[in-house]
Amino acid sequence: MSESRRLLPPMSALNTFVAAARYDSFSRAGEQVGLTQSAVSRQVAILEDWLQTPLFDRRGRRVSLNSAGQAYADQIRPALDRVRAATERALRHREGRELLIATLPSFGMRWLAPRLPELTLRHPGMTVSFSLRSLPFDLRDETFDAAVHFGQPDWPNGSHLFLFREEAIVVAAPDWLAAHRVASPEDLVGLPLLSQSSRSTAWSRWFASCGIACPETIVGAKFEQFLMLAQAAAAGAGAALIPRFLIEPEIKSGTLVQPFAQTLSSDDAYYLVTRLDRPDDVSVNMFRDWIADHAEIEASSLTS
Repeated sequence: MSESRRLLPPMSALNTFVAAARYDSFSRAGEQVGLTQSAVSRQVAILEDWLQTPLFDRRGRRVSLNSAGQAYADQIRPALDRVRAATERALRHREGRELLIATLPSFGMRWLAPRLPELTLRHPGMTVSFSLRSLPFDLRDETFDAAVHFGQPDWPNGSHLFLFREEAIVVAAPDWLAAHRVASPEDLVGLPLLSQSSRSTAWSRWFASCGIACPETIVGAKFEQFLMLAQAAAAGAGAALIPRFLIEPEIKSGTLVQPFAQTLSSDDAYYLVTRLDRPDDVSVNMFRDWIADHAEIEASSLTS
């Protein structure tokens, strides 16, 4: 092996190491780079073998960056940032550069996808590729130009464009409501109540908004994605709390019905997150303007 090659470890190992160093966690690093925890561990081990020195102290399943690892990370992180920046500049010289957008699964399928024809009409030369992501990540660590986020405007190194808040409603299959004789919010107490796994307090907050003491134990399945939740409710597995804009087709078809007018909202909202270090990207700004226009229409429909 030539001297120049010997001093260039595999890029995948370097990128994984930088993510692990940032979080002092192989599992969180895996979420950022799209690898399992064991795969992150293998990539770090490859780099340690290449350097012939440990970079992390390992205590059972816990890891922490040691002094050698910290010194190496301090040098490697800005170098990788320069590589990314140079690559982005080179890609931007291509005609019709493809935009890479990360989106929440249900948002992407039910809100973004139906509106894409209008984006094509407005910008015929724009090509957009969407990937589904459920968890926040640092845009600097990946190739995405922007991401759709639900929560607070708290992403690191990101500029947040407020889109709209959501309004969750109680829905269930008509036959399920009839079989359980559900006529008032109190009738839901003790019945199977389905929920989205990241909204663990939704039912308790909805009951409180109705002036009802929340059951100590809520029985019902939890789902990672809202569309799975909607399918389970339509199949008669229980009642569900789902943002109204995500289940308009089921409401219109009668597959799901809303038995009560009481809704649930919060301070969390949908945001488009873009990179702080690329404020003048023309393609990103065109996409940002387009989604802002449609978000304004959505926000108006929620308040009307």
